[in-house]
Amino acid sequence: MKKLLMFLIVAVLLVSANPFNSNEASAATPNELTTYAKKFKGTPYKFGGTTPSGFDCSGYLRYVFNNFDISIPRTAAEQYKMGTGVSKGNLKEGDMVFFSGTYKAGISHAGIYVGSGNFISATSGGVTIANLNTNPYWAPKYTGARRLSEVKNVATPVAKPVAKPALSLGQYYDVPTGYWAANEIKTLTVQGILTGDGSGIFNPNDNVSRAEAATIIARALKLKPVSGTTFKDVPAKHWAAGNINAVMKAGIVKGRSPGYFAPSAKITRAEISKLLTTAYEFKNVSASSAVSFTDTKGHWAESSIKILAASKVTTGHKDGSFQPNANAKRSEFTAFVYRSIESN
Repeated sequence: MKKLLMFLIVAVLLVSANPFNSNEASAATPNELTTYAKKFKGTPYKFGGTTPSGFDCSGYLRYVFNNFDISIPRTAAEQYKMGTGVSKGNLKEGDMVFFSGTYKAGISHAGIYVGSGNFISATSGGVTIANLNTNPYWAPKYTGARRLSEVKNVATPVAKPVAKPALSLGQYYDVPTGYWAANEIKTLTVQGILTGDGSGIFNPNDNVSRAEAATIIARALKLKPVSGTTFKDVPAKHWAAGNINAVMKAGIVKGRSPGYFAPSAKITRAEISKLLTTAYEFKNVSASSAVSFTDTKGHWAESSIKILAASKVTTGHKDGSFQPNANAKRSEFTAFVYRSIESN
């Protein structure tokens, strides 16, 4: 009898000590949640989308939180009723942030706060990060934030942050003074043509979307934004609609296919060449001053590429190629725009 009693006591202790038998739900930390959320940056927008093949704003939040077994409602308006309200000055990573009046009255957009004034959300341009305080579209539409108790802050030793040096207008933490395009980036920023992400970061090696390129050209030429819808994939509420419509009206750009602009697509070096020769009305060059590349003969943008190369606006690569179909980086596009302005 004593042996049986001892066996039962040991069995109970073993079962209670097994971590797999715990009824306590695992909790997401704010950093785990935002790190996971950022994995979907660039995912295209899809109305009613709830998977990585395409998200709408509330579907994106629901997918991210569901990964940590946190169930939230389907719509942004219902999500706004969850958790505890948080003031803007006390936002922490993992908080849900909400906006009103984007495409309808009331709560109509939701995102996840990722720190430093930034939030990530599924927009018409795809899953992107924007700043709550400086973004001209989102800042005035910010409505409030909610914090879910399931997202736990874990007390771990954190090194005291080193204060970053103050930046003057046109400077960025990721564009050092000796960077090859530092002067061009600073000049166009001071002129109000370029902006960073709102936290002192420029991301010079990121690719440029067609919407971003149209916006930069519209600002450089001081074109007045044009309201309305010109392309089927650029609704009037799209962040770059006014500038895209403006450069279209000015005859500077066309769509990639009839009726479609492809605003989120990455612009190519060939498209930039055509864009700049049209925007700044570069003249044809003589045969003696023309520059040839190994991979542009017969290309649809060959003439524009030759004109910009002869005008010292663009350059090729060391192997003699131009790579017309390659995507352009933010630093490259900035340099090309700067040189176009200087040559006129």
